[in-house]
Amino acid sequence: MKKILFVASEAHPLIKTGGLADVAGSLPKALAELGQDIRILLPNYQAISSRGDIRYLCSLRVDNRNINLLETRIAGTDVLAWLIDYPAFFNYPGNPYLDANGEAWPNNDERFALFCKVAVEVAMNRIKQDWQPDIVHCNDWQTGLVPALLSLEDNRPASVFTLHNLAYQGVFPPESVGTLNIPSQLWQPEGLEFHQMLSFMKGGLVYADALTTVSPTYAQEIQTETYGCGLEGLLSYRHDKLIGILNGIDNDDWNPTTDDYLAANYSADQLAAQKTNKAALQQQMGLPVDDSIPVFGLISRLVEQKGIDLVIDCLPAALTMPMQFILLGAGDKSFESQLQNLAQQYPDKIAITLGYNEALAHQIEAGADVFLMPSRFEPCGLNQMYSQRYGTLPIVRKTGGLADTVVDAIPQNLANQTATGLVFSEASSGALLETIKRAITLYSLPNVWENMQQQAMQKDFSWQRSATQYLEVYGQISPNP
Repeated sequence: MKKILFVASEAHPLIKTGGLADVAGSLPKALAELGQDIRILLPNYQAISSRGDIRYLCSLRVDNRNINLLETRIAGTDVLAWLIDYPAFFNYPGNPYLDANGEAWPNNDERFALFCKVAVEVAMNRIKQDWQPDIVHCNDWQTGLVPALLSLEDNRPASVFTLHNLAYQGVFPPESVGTLNIPSQLWQPEGLEFHQMLSFMKGGLVYADALTTVSPTYAQEIQTETYGCGLEGLLSYRHDKLIGILNGIDNDDWNPTTDDYLAANYSADQLAAQKTNKAALQQQMGLPVDDSIPVFGLISRLVEQKGIDLVIDCLPAALTMPMQFILLGAGDKSFESQLQNLAQQYPDKIAITLGYNEALAHQIEAGADVFLMPSRFEPCGLNQMYSQRYGTLPIVRKTGGLADTVVDAIPQNLANQTATGLVFSEASSGALLETIKRAITLYSLPNVWENMQQQAMQKDFSWQRSATQYLEVYGQISPNP
């Protein structure tokens, strides 16, 4: 049994802005089910949602600041969460990272530096709880200073740093070095310095004993100039410490046989009931109820990374074919406006819902025939895994976790019954349009389509599989001297 301190800036269901929270809520739970002793550490934001009791744990002093640690449990689990209670930094309304205008909080460097320093105090058993971890597992830039600061400690635990999206690096002006009391031996080009700026991300990438990212393909991609965001040299240098482990999905939350949001539950052996969900979705979205027409679904942030512009560019041509398109998402106002205009032009073919709605997300996954996910880059991605679990065949671009989880419907894969979706390579609207045409052709072959659905629904995307791989990483590392 390992004692593991899991350090993350968000964790579902306590607080969530994106996929990191899903990982930080699910992976510790899966590790605990494998017999590990685990604690999650995160800030006590104003928006923290805890259905259980929160109790005072202890107090500590860091950087001449008095801080309380609180304790609660992740709902539905025995996993303890320790909350760093310092209202001056964390008792802000709304988003953990951004103000109401979508701008980063101006003191994010101070906020997350304090978070990291408290993590080190916990890791070194200086909070008088008689609990010292064997492994400190850090996640994304907000925790990047933890491995760096731990490297200065004697008899420290080993550290793992998982990068979920290299595009967000936590880079701050050099003046922050003094403000944050960064030890001088860390402030160097081989340490936290990145083009004369302070990089939290580099702290994790340089000093952690093991590096992981969220898919095997992304682990390779980030060692190239195209995807490395300026850090490809460092990542190539540390390639022997870098491994890609696919994220899992919560098989309880995303299960078509038990999902309460659906009009009808179904399984790979009872696919006929999926048609009930399709009809209900078409009716709910104001589209003609017609099973002969494939429904294409998309749930996403509406940003360029997700390839939304490719979808917008190819939709007019795609809509000359028999298809319907249902979208749920929000983001770039220009994309939102273009999509609304298309919905007005094609009211019997397009239905757009701006924002996010958990129930509708499940209903689209169950009621659509095809799920669009044409991302320019995608470290892991979850919706393509949800889609396969629901027998909704994904169209994905060959990148990151999308390449690792979807088997293309080429003749060979159809013949040996391994195909679970459709894959294209070039990030262009033309390539996406050709793949949509392929999907429509395959949908007109019911036996072929149903066989692909069954193959997709039988794939194992559980967190138990991922957690076992993380345990292997933990078992192989020790603190570098």
